[in-house]
Amino acid sequence: MPYWDHGYWNGGWLGGLLMVIMMIVFWGGLITITVLLLRRFTHPGGGQRPSGDAQRILDERFARGEIDQEEYERRRAVLRR
Repeated sequence: MPYWDHGYWNGGWLGGLLMVIMMIVFWGGLITITVLLLRRFTHPGGGQRPSGDAQRILDERFARGEIDQEEYERRRAVLRR
């Protein structure tokens, strides 16, 4: 056995260096994907429907007579997009 690694890296530094670079790329990619997914699903408006507050306020304005039925339906359609 001439090499401590049984000849896997041929006794050189190139294989070890390549492995370090690949690990950095792997972990960097994994962290980047995780951060992007967390931002998408926790950021307001990141694929989520509008909160019930806007719909509730619209319902209250319609109930008080501040807006007519046509305006109510138009704004409700916008909220549901």
